[in-house]
Amino acid sequence: MSSALNSQVEEYLHELSDKGVPPLYRLPLQDARETYRDLCVPEEPPDTVGTVTERTVPGSDGDIPVRVYTPKGNGPFPPLVFFHGGGWMLGGLDTHDALCRALVNATECVVMAVDYRRAPEHRFPAALEDCYAATRWIATNAETIGAESDALAICGDSSGATLALGVGLLARDRGGPAIDYQVLAYPPTNFAFDTESYEENAQGYFLTRKDLERFWNGYLRSELDGAHPYASPLCAENLSGLPSSLVLTCGFDPLRDDGQALVDRLSEARVPTHHIHDDDMIHGFLTMLADPELNRAREAINEIGSEVRNELT
Repeated sequence: MSSALNSQVEEYLHELSDKGVPPLYRLPLQDARETYRDLCVPEEPPDTVGTVTERTVPGSDGDIPVRVYTPKGNGPFPPLVFFHGGGWMLGGLDTHDALCRALVNATECVVMAVDYRRAPEHRFPAALEDCYAATRWIATNAETIGAESDALAICGDSSGATLALGVGLLARDRGGPAIDYQVLAYPPTNFAFDTESYEENAQGYFLTRKDLERFWNGYLRSELDGAHPYASPLCAENLSGLPSSLVLTCGFDPLRDDGQALVDRLSEARVPTHHIHDDDMIHGFLTMLADPELNRAREAINEIGSEVRNELT
């Protein structure tokens, strides 16, 4: 068990309680989406970047909306494809706008955020195929968005990190595109709820076990999908051939042990892996940039930026 919760996070959780913010799993889908959006979109102006543009890229089932963030200064810059979290059901371009802007400045990459199809309207593997199609597109069209074509990174937080893992596996199994680096922030990696961290952190730290049960059940078509390695990467027989990886885990997170198990499996597969563990943090703290008092969110993004720059330049 983690030693002590970060005092700023503890204050944040008390504020949510005082405001009467209900657990997401209790809310109807649309209310849960609006509540999640309100929690993630900051009142303060987000980081400024060079340019922000909206466009679409082709997917297997129609065009996929994306938002492209370009750094200040003269390019071209390496591309980084970003997949947002939200349990495959919540979230979107706006909920992760502040995080993407911060990542642009920290990584010095062109960040392309993917507005993939969400569950339960579109279940597995719709979101994954959208994310893979967007990654494949940027690998051959990087110059179109002011990026260079000789390096490529992918990044996701929470369920977006699981999608990033799935994209890496698809790229390996389908013969491309080549991905140089992946950033995986507190990923759910297995359709199972039997770890110590699920028990220790089942409730009280924003993301709950019941939230995760709802998300998984909304995402998967059936329990059979839960054993598919593209949905549950820990079910893959072999994780070799995946990109060099940065894995971020948190002490007060039901998914802590999912992330640790992934680090172990990647290391066994000889995938170069850097593990950052924040013992006193909760799941989702990177998007808590909405709370300017949470210093650790900014520090972690800067650490991610340093790792990405070292890998891609």
